[in-house]
Amino acid sequence: MKDFIFILTNIVNHFHDLIMEMAESAGLNLTDKDLHLWVFGIIGIISFFLVHVIFKFLATFSITAISFIYTFTIMLVLVFAIEIQQKITGRGQMEFDDAVISLWGFILFFAGFLIVTDVLFWQEIVRSICPQSDGNIDRKKGEAHNFL
Repeated sequence: MKDFIFILTNIVNHFHDLIMEMAESAGLNLTDKDLHLWVFGIIGIISFFLVHVIFKFLATFSITAISFIYTFTIMLVLVFAIEIQQKITGRGQMEFDDAVISLWGFILFFAGFLIVTDVLFWQEIVRSICPQSDGNIDRKKGEAHNFL
């Protein structure tokens, strides 16, 4: 995990230096705060437009997909925040595998949620197709009624 964070840090530092050099060569006198305002503003608005288009498309099928993506994003931030906190405080070990297994835990529980909701959905379909009765067996015909 530590190696992964160092790699990300090096990539971010490289782009930071590159953008600062480009701004200086263009004659712009940007402070680090100015750079953050512009770069994150541009990244944010581009991300917003992409996410907006994707979520509008997904909303035509299911709000559950949007909820999953949003929750997964929160879980991603939370998991990495906890791993970084473990490194800073020295409590526990900061490992990439911990982050991965944590996210798999969410995916596993979400899959369970989907299975339960799917079963309930199909039960509702069967109930709407099959006539309701008191659940007794018709002794003359030997059939069970109201099996769900």
